[in-house]
Formats: sequence, C-alpha cells, structure tokens
Amino acid sequence: MHLTAERLDRINPSLTIAVATKARALQAAGHDVISLSAGEPDFDTPQNVKDAAIRAIEAGETKYTDVSGTPALRRAVAAKFKRDSGIDYKPEEIIISAGAKQVIFNAMLGTLDAGDEVIIPSPCWVSYPDIVTLADGKPVLVACGENNGFKLRAEDLEAAITPRTKWFMLNNPCNPTGAAYDAAELRGICDVLLRHPDVWIMTDDIYEKLAYDGFKPATILQVEPRLRDRTLTLNGMSKAYAMTGWRIGYAGGPVALIRAMDKLQSQSTANPSSIGMAASIEALNGPQDSIEVMRRVYEERRDLVVGMLNECAGVRCLKPEGAFYVFPSISGCIGKVSAGGARITDDAAFVTALLEEEKVAVVHGSAFCYPGYFRISYATGTDVLREALTRIQRFCAGLH
Repeated sequence: MHLTAERLDRINPSLTIAVATKARALQAAGHDVISLSAGEPDFDTPQNVKDAAIRAIEAGETKYTDVSGTPALRRAVAAKFKRDSGIDYKPEEIIISAGAKQVIFNAMLGTLDAGDEVIIPSPCWVSYPDIVTLADGKPVLVACGENNGFKLRAEDLEAAITPRTKWFMLNNPCNPTGAAYDAAELRGICDVLLRHPDVWIMTDDIYEKLAYDGFKPATILQVEPRLRDRTLTLNGMSKAYAMTGWRIGYAGGPVALIRAMDKLQSQSTANPSSIGMAASIEALNGPQDSIEVMRRVYEERRDLVVGMLNECAGVRCLKPEGAFYVFPSISGCIGKVSAGGARITDDAAFVTALLEEEKVAVVHGSAFCYPGYFRISYATGTDVLREALTRIQRFCAGLH
C-alpha cells in the first residue's frame, strides 16, 4: 500500500534545510564543520523585542486571536508599509501567518487551479517552485543570467507570460543571489505587468532592510500603484529583526485575496503565536537601530567573502546589492578532480566533496534551479567566515 499522497511525490524536502541537518549531524559526530548553508541571522533577537514577549506572557496574552492576527499587529504592519514604502493598507488588507513561507503557501494554495502557471525568476529560493507544484500549479522558471547581475529583464518576463499565467513572483533582494532592484529597474517590469491585467503579482521583500553601498531596493507598488488590486506585498520578521524562530510573516493585498488566505489558514494553523505577534508589534513600532548595526556587519562580511572567493582558483563571484548571500560560479572547477579523489562533475559533486574534505557546508546551485554555482550565507561570525573561506581556497587550489 502506498502511504503518501501523489502530490508529495512531486516535491523535494527543502534542500537548504537538508544541508544544514547533515552539517549538524557531522558536528554532533565530533567533526569541525563550518555550516554556511542556513539563511539565518547569527545575531540575537533585539532585547526590547524579547522584553515585549515576556510582558505579553506575564499579561496572559496566551489565547487564540483572530486567524489573520491581532488587530494591533495588523495596524503595526499597515503603519510599516506606509512608513517604508508609501503603501496605504487597511488592517483588513493585512494577514499575519506563521512565517512568510506560510503566507506564500496560503496564497498559492488558495488561488491556483491545476495547470495555472507561476513565473519565477531563477536562481530562486528553493521553496517557491515546490509550493507552486504542491498547489497543482506549474512553475515557469525564467533564467536571469550572471551577465545581467542575476536580474530579470523586462523582455524575458514578457516572453514568459501565456494565457495560463496566474502569478508572477519577485524576491527583492533575492535569495540566493543577493541581487536587488531599485525603482528604476522595476519600472520596465511594471510596464510589462500593466499590459497583462490577468497576472497577479507577489513581491517577497523579506530582505529589504539588508542592502549595501547605499542601494535602496524598491517594491512593486511603490513604483506602480495601478497594480494594487492584484499585488500581494510579502514580508516578515525573520531577517531584519533576527526573529527566525518566532515564525511571524505578513502580507498586504486586496481584501478578496486576504480573505481567501484567511479561510485556508483557519483550517490549517489558525492564528500565529500570540507571543510572537506581541514581540513583532514592538519590533515594528519600537527602535530600529538594531537593523543598522546588523546591516553594517553584513556589509563588511559581504566584502570579505566576495574578495576571498574571487581569489579561489576556478571561482568567480559578483558583489551583490542585498540579503546575506553570495552566489559564486564554479565554472572553472567543473570537470576536475579534488585532492581527495572526488570527480567534480557538477555543483552537487563540488559541495559534497567540499563538505567531506574540508568540512564546509554550502548549498549547490541546482537547489536554487541554477546549476554551476553554489550559495554561501554570510550570516555567521566574521572569524568563522574567514576560516571557512580559507578552507574553500585550499579545496579549490587542490583541484586538478
């Protein structure tokens, strides 16, 4: 008897989580493993946010709330959208979920019918295509080349749209590449979307606060308010506020879409954590200086990592505008043999040999629908990063 549903056969477990799990297992077995695989800030949640959570517990704010989140947090999210992006959302146009991933899951499962297409620029976060597939949709991957900074060109979006296109997803700044779009770069994309009134838009802005060299990522509705009635603007607490474990994501969008997502959430998780929401109100409404402290450290780490990677034999790495990832090419390493005798046939073989021989865990580009590359998360201590990059340099120098 076949236990699992056919829909589960269509997807893979999260490969970034799988790599992090393997690295932890090696560490538990006594190996000196450095994991650069998880997209998780190494900073602690700011103290004022933790204090707000403790106050909520002591005040007994431990009961069920509205499925879409507490009115207070929805108001705080609406104020955040207005403050940061100039977008006016009413609280009834806001949904709070158990992480931004649940927001995406709700949106796709609540709107896609079998065969509906979702355009996803690639390289892309590992979960986008699988969530679409799980919802009976069809991911349409549009390759965004390194020669264009891993950014989507308007003409490539235009070419990908068909009568079956239901959604277009944009992650800005992007996981895994760190590529980011400013208002001028989004203008052409918005013009294409204006010509296709049946295409819905999901913009995932969860890394918006983490941008470097004065770069200012924009969001779709900032650039083109006329797209408001079919845009879902997505964000969350995980990255900017170092709150990954608190599991609070949120989005603003048209009331009909938010209600559909609320309906689905009511029969899955219901409301997110009341304590997490209380903490999130303080994070959004309270002092924001902790973000800039983290951002500056990430910028220094980015420069360190890019510099050391570009000294590796066979590796080439762009300097990204945002997030906390780099996505180097290993085109000069493919076809070689490692010092330990492993054949580097592709990016998966590269990262496997790197983990086994130098005990550094990274994620292969194929996991992000873009082979020939790998992803490093530099959300880890600077000294640890320097040691990891020294090991990667040694590994690459040993290829022959």
